[in-house]
Amino acid sequence: MRTIAALLISGVLTSGAVLAADAAAGQAVYAKSCKGCHGADGTANPAMAKMMKVDMKALGSADVQAESDADMKAVITNGKGKMKPIASVTGASVDNVVAYVRTLKK
Repeated sequence: MRTIAALLISGVLTSGAVLAADAAAGQAVYAKSCKGCHGADGTANPAMAKMMKVDMKALGSADVQAESDADMKAVITNGKGKMKPIASVTGASVDNVVAYVRTLKK
């Protein structure tokens, strides 16, 4: 009985780890789909900000990092202000990008 319980607990813990967001994978997606506007290190591309006439906050700033994961996902998938939805980032990739953005915290 203990063996079965241990296997069940181990399986649950392992499946949770598999489902966890992957910041390294998120970095690759970010580099392809986000860095053009948000910069390689999460600081805004000044030319893009000027062209769009917006004040882009650094993704590592306290303001951005205070956003919930759900709010960040909504911005990626639905857009916000002048930022359009990023149609090429879907499914687990959205979670991975959020995990990567969390690594930019200053």
